[in-house]
Amino acid sequence: MLRVLTIEDDDIAANEIVNELTRRGYCVRRVSDGRDGMTHALNDEYDIITLDRMLPGVDGLTILKTMRSIGITTPVLMVSALGDVDERVRGLRAGGDDYLTKPFDPEEMVARLEVLLRRRASPPVQSETALKVGPIELDLISRKVTRDGQEILLLPTEYRVLEYMMRHAGRTITRTMLFEAVWSYHFDPGTNLIDVHMGRLRKKIDPAGTQPMIHTVRGSGYTFG
Repeated sequence: MLRVLTIEDDDIAANEIVNELTRRGYCVRRVSDGRDGMTHALNDEYDIITLDRMLPGVDGLTILKTMRSIGITTPVLMVSALGDVDERVRGLRAGGDDYLTKPFDPEEMVARLEVLLRRRASPPVQSETALKVGPIELDLISRKVTRDGQEILLLPTEYRVLEYMMRHAGRTITRTMLFEAVWSYHFDPGTNLIDVHMGRLRKKIDPAGTQPMIHTVRGSGYTFG
């Protein structure tokens, strides 16, 4: 039986989580205080944790950062009423694996937990050491990127965008796909984050006078190749 730790001071949200997961056969322990939650997260064995952002005693970000700093890799689904992009980014950068805003649908909550559990059960396979599409080469070990042998210096996010596009070369890549793969949270149609990064990447990958590798698919997203 899978063990879930729910750190949540909102009784309504906690009851929705506990009741839905218990109904599906999970063993759930709920604590409502940040200090108690920290104790359980650091000292007990759980398969997954749902974590409120705002808690009495110790806030969710502190719990996350403490867990990750001492090497605890238990998947964490953050559940919070703070749903703007900046807060989601803070939660994910602190070590959260996914972010769900309140109010939420219990079915979606369970689906997100199942995704995180599948990821943990399936360790990544690292068989490739390099990617090559046309004149672009990407070394997955050294993280060096070249075009026709000339090195291109990319920022970390630009590198992740390029790697994802090269792995899906020839296919239409939507903004939603990029947002979830590179930034690890769900697409917000009100942000121009992807357009900004894509514009910077294009200037480096497709300098003036070269055959473009990044193409815009109007109304859909991008293709690479």
